[in-house]
Amino acid sequence: MDLLNTLVEKGLRRETPTREEALAVLATSDDELLDVVAAAGKVRRAWFGRRVKLNYLVNLKSGLCPEDCSYCSQRLGSKSEILKYTWLKPEQAAAAAGAGVAGGAKRVCLVASGRGPTDRDVDRVSQTIAAIKDEHQDVEICACLGLLSDGQAERLKDAGANAYNHNLNTSEATYGDITTTHTYADRVSTVQQAQAAGMSACSGLIAGMGESDADLVDVVFSLRELDPDSVPVNFLIPIEGTPLAGDWNLTPQRCLRILAMVRFVCPDVEVRLAGGREIHLRTLQPLALNLANSIFLGDYLTTEGQAGKDDLAMIADAGFEVEGTDTTTLPAHRADAAAAAGSGCGGHGAEGGGCGPCGDAAPADEASADAAPADAVPARAAAGATVAAPAGTRGSHADLVAVRRRGAGTDLPPNA
Repeated sequence: MDLLNTLVEKGLRRETPTREEALAVLATSDDELLDVVAAAGKVRRAWFGRRVKLNYLVNLKSGLCPEDCSYCSQRLGSKSEILKYTWLKPEQAAAAAGAGVAGGAKRVCLVASGRGPTDRDVDRVSQTIAAIKDEHQDVEICACLGLLSDGQAERLKDAGANAYNHNLNTSEATYGDITTTHTYADRVSTVQQAQAAGMSACSGLIAGMGESDADLVDVVFSLRELDPDSVPVNFLIPIEGTPLAGDWNLTPQRCLRILAMVRFVCPDVEVRLAGGREIHLRTLQPLALNLANSIFLGDYLTTEGQAGKDDLAMIADAGFEVEGTDTTTLPAHRADAAAAAGSGCGGHGAEGGGCGPCGDAAPADEASADAAPADAVPARAAAGATVAAPAGTRGSHADLVAVRRRGAGTDLPPNA
């Protein structure tokens, strides 16, 4: 297939495909799907071999968000039955991070709900970073706290954060249909602030929110221009109680095409298979490892993921290997450039966080934090875990969406 040969050659040269070529990948037929996966897999292996980087989310503060992101169970007015708690103490977060590290995670992503951190919040997160690094010196830390104010990126970098995650999520043209309480430009600015401070930038997208092929190509080309080290690809988890609860628009085949398109457009970047992979890729998850070189281990922010032991078995069974902390994640040219910029990315790392589809909604004012404190949250853990399917959804698989009731802030062990 001439298209795929051209895309492989461009990927090996780090040359940007045309918009028409990217759109053509999304338009391929199911009969051509394995050829598409094989072609993008050549590009993935050229830059990352058969290594898979493991990442682990720690939800520092859950719910209570004043933003109105339509996809997010923590949004203003959400009726989703998720855990809600104020800031975890540094030792609680360090204990949660330890579970991920024990499972093989190379990176810990520290996430907090809300619009953006206060200076006091940055102090809290800095103390948490110190607590984690005291116990796990080589682990990478990615912060995902929402929109940054002047000087906050520098403070996080000085505290030991290797990376900062803030996703673009969708195209600029359709961003206002998804969120109205902040702008697409706000998100771009935050990623640029992280880069300017010397942190490795992570920024990605959410597929499955009703976007067109053109929207998907637009956001991925915007990401290429922004040039983060890591691009997480999330697939919408339609959680009951959110405006997009009934949006089941993805098939496993479409997910694979999207991942392949991202790999062709961003050939030498860490592409992370992120939220929603279990629900939408289902039994085709192992094929996605030929396209993405990074995944989240275990649970997401407010939903449960595949069991960590099953993730590890999947990686081994598919013929891949878990990347160690002594391995450089990024190709040499990106790692060298990042080191020169001061991020240290690519050594034992500092690229991307990709902290899930709603991780970049950011902290509410302290006065509005009326949920139980973290140490009181376990009382909520007995609530039901399965979200019922909205009436009339098409082949919804909503029975697969399980609200997270374990891990940080609960008395139940995390899924690692």
